[in-house]
Amino acid sequence: MPARGPHISQLFDLTGRVAMVTGGAQNLGLDMAEALGEAGADLAITSRDCAKCTEVARSLAEHTGGRVLALELDILDAAAVQDAFARVIDEFGRLDVLVNNAGGARLSGGGVTADERLPEDFEHVIRLNILGTFHCCREAVGIMKRQGSGSIVNIGSISGMVGRDRWVYEGSEEMVPNMSDYTAAKGGIIAYTRDLAAENGRHGVRVNSISPGGFERGQPAEFIRRYNSHVMLGRMGRDGVDLKGAVVYLASDASGYVTGQNLAVDGGFTAWS
Repeated sequence: MPARGPHISQLFDLTGRVAMVTGGAQNLGLDMAEALGEAGADLAITSRDCAKCTEVARSLAEHTGGRVLALELDILDAAAVQDAFARVIDEFGRLDVLVNNAGGARLSGGGVTADERLPEDFEHVIRLNILGTFHCCREAVGIMKRQGSGSIVNIGSISGMVGRDRWVYEGSEEMVPNMSDYTAAKGGIIAYTRDLAAENGRHGVRVNSISPGGFERGQPAEFIRRYNSHVMLGRMGRDGVDLKGAVVYLASDASGYVTGQNLAVDGGFTAWS
C-alpha cells in the first residue's frame, strides 16, 4: 500500500528547527530542552544563573550534537526578553518553538494560607508566571507571524486545573504546601494559552500548554505515599523521562492539527476523584 503521508518519524523530527526553552537549565526545563535537542532541534536555553546556563548548554550540545545558545534572562525584564529573542534570531535566523517554562512560587514571609499570604508575595507569583509568560509570548508571536509558522508551549500545572488536597502535605512539615496564588497564576496561563491560540491560528502559529503533575525529587516518603494515592498510575513523574515525549509532540508536526489545548502529564491525577 502506498504511503498516505509522511512517515511518523518525519512528523516527530525537529531537524532544522530552532527551539527556545526558558528556565531550561534545570529540572523539567532541562528535560524538555534535552528532548527537543534529541529530536534534532538547535536550542536556546535561558536561566537567571549565567554560569549554570553556560555549563548546561555546553553539556547539551555535546549530548545532542546540535547548537545550543545559553542566555541569561529574567523574564520579568521586558527589555531583556526582547534582547534575548533578538539574539536567538541573530544566532539562528528563526524561531520555531518556544517553551515557556520559567516561573515558580515564592514564600518570603507570612504563611501559606490565603489569610496569611503577604500581598507582595502573591503579586510577585502572579507577575512572574503570567507577565513573564506574556513577555516571551509577545516576542515569539511577532517572529512566528512573520515566518507563518511556529509552536508555543506554555507550562501550566495540575494546580491550575483542580483544587489541591492539603492532606498530602500533612506529616511532611518541611515541604511548602500548594499556594492559591500559584494556582491562580497557572490557571491564568492555561486560559491565556487558549485565547492566544484562537488569536494566532490564522497566522500558522499553534499555542498549547502542558500541565505537569508532581515529579519525584527526594520528597519525604510520607508525602510521596499520600500523593501517589491520588494518582491513577500510583506514582509520581520521573525526571528525564515522563515529560520528554509530550513536549516533542506539541513542538513537532505530529501535533500539526492541535492548538488551544492543555495536556495534563500527571499519571491521571486530574482525571480521578
